Amino acid sequence: MASKRESSFINMVVTLFIVAAVAALALGGVYTVTKEPIALAKKKKLEAAIKKVLPSFDNIEAVNVASADGGDSLQFYFASKEGQAAGVAIKSYTMMGFSGLIEIMVGFNEDGTISNTAVLTTKETPGLGDKLDKKKSDWPDQFVGKHPGTYNLLVTKDGGEVDAITAATISSRAFCDAVQRAYDTYEKQKGDK
Repeated sequence: MASKRESSFINMVVTLFIVAAVAALALGGVYTVTKEPIALAKKKKLEAAIKKVLPSFDNIEAVNVASADGGDSLQFYFASKEGQAAGVAIKSYTMMGFSGLIEIMVGFNEDGTISNTAVLTTKETPGLGDKLDKKKSDWPDQFVGKHPGTYNLLVTKDGGEVDAITAATISSRAFCDAVQRAYDTYEKQKGDK
């Protein structure tokens, strides 16, 4: 019959170390297995967002551009068709969301009008702030065809022209902030050329 191990500090530390090592190895294994599929899914989502916010194109060039407000740089995707500029998709962000970070893709035509928007990342409240996404509501349609130089990208409650999502004004403000950041950086980038 096996004897019972004495409960001592060293035995408890050794047992805890073994349990932690097994858990760490299991977690590392799961990370290794899922790392590539997650990266591939993110890439596909990004490509789909670019296609959604721009007119048809046959070539795309990715460039990081310093944000006009001094924050993190934005990713620009310059699109062209048969050698002619077709527009630019800009991956923008805001930290003003109700749940923090919101990442969006904003497409601009050559004249600076918004061709379309797509939400990439959000953790906004289901049924309220998640209506930023076209899959959940038609709310983002109000940005299409608008020129941020003449269209006031603030919610009406703040004196702007954007109708906020009912009960999700913070999320609406955040979305407007991300679009404005994209536009300001786009204009700054055009001026720097």
